[in-house]
Amino acid sequence: MKIAVFSTCQYDKEFLEQYNTAHELTFFDYSLKLENIAITKGFDALCLFVNDKADAGILSALKENGVGLILLRCAGFNNVDIKKASELGIKILRVPAYSPEAVAEHAMAMILTLNRKTHKAYNRVREGNFSLEGLMGFNLHESKVALIGTGNIGTAFYKILKGFGCQIAAYDPYPNEALIADGLIYGTLEETLYDAEVVSLHCPLSAENHHMINASTLKLFQKGAMLINTSRGGLIATADVIAALKTGQLGYLGLDVYEQESNLFFHDLSGDIIQDDLISRLISFPNVLITSHQGFFTREAMQQIATITFGNADAFGSGGVLENEVKL
Repeated sequence: MKIAVFSTCQYDKEFLEQYNTAHELTFFDYSLKLENIAITKGFDALCLFVNDKADAGILSALKENGVGLILLRCAGFNNVDIKKASELGIKILRVPAYSPEAVAEHAMAMILTLNRKTHKAYNRVREGNFSLEGLMGFNLHESKVALIGTGNIGTAFYKILKGFGCQIAAYDPYPNEALIADGLIYGTLEETLYDAEVVSLHCPLSAENHHMINASTLKLFQKGAMLINTSRGGLIATADVIAALKTGQLGYLGLDVYEQESNLFFHDLSGDIIQDDLISRLISFPNVLITSHQGFFTREAMQQIATITFGNADAFGSGGVLENEVKL
């Protein structure tokens, strides 16, 4: 099968080539957009990442170009018009789970960094400053943590939180029975967020939860609370979060995702002027930590992504069962 792989970095090539099961791969280091859709002609399938667009217009063009399969090397699929793909007969296969511990551990790393200010301490000591002024944190033990989403990643994060001795409240439209049996208490979104000291998002993005963290829900947090988002940028209203940071209602913010990240993340823009005013404002806050969609980035996760992606391709090519198909 001829597969065009978009949004590739060197590490993508290394793992995809290592675990390739005899497919013909062509790598492109840019994202799939309508402007470059002509390049897809002659390919049987495309392999896309989180910031590649596959809306109705792009899918129609892909159908005309003879593409019948889209392999998502990620779990989320909010960047794909699933309804249009179904109408056109284009199959969408994803990687539903890949080392959920990787993202969960990154979320905890962000919490610990923001709380204990280890990034600031590191820089101080390198400059010969051994003062502790301004570095005080708080105990995670007995802190109330709102866990939003208890799928594979949320479950892995729950186990980490439990190890720290946190008081955990959860919200998920589909509660995990195993976690309930373990003692986790679910509530409504409002009940879960109320008086939380730490809020961590671990849910997929949908029309229903777009901007679920906004001016209204931020008021439910305990004043000075911490918000962590390692899921999808669209879950939070960025302008509202900035306002909450300015008033002190939000005391800490950790983002591994950003609503407009497709124009920024995975690129070296160190020599450019950032045109995004919202992220420039966020970067200016001393209590904000931003990483560029790094949560998934472990050896184990990359191995699983490559293995499952080619397993999906092989199943499609052989007419087998498409276990990881995204359907309406």
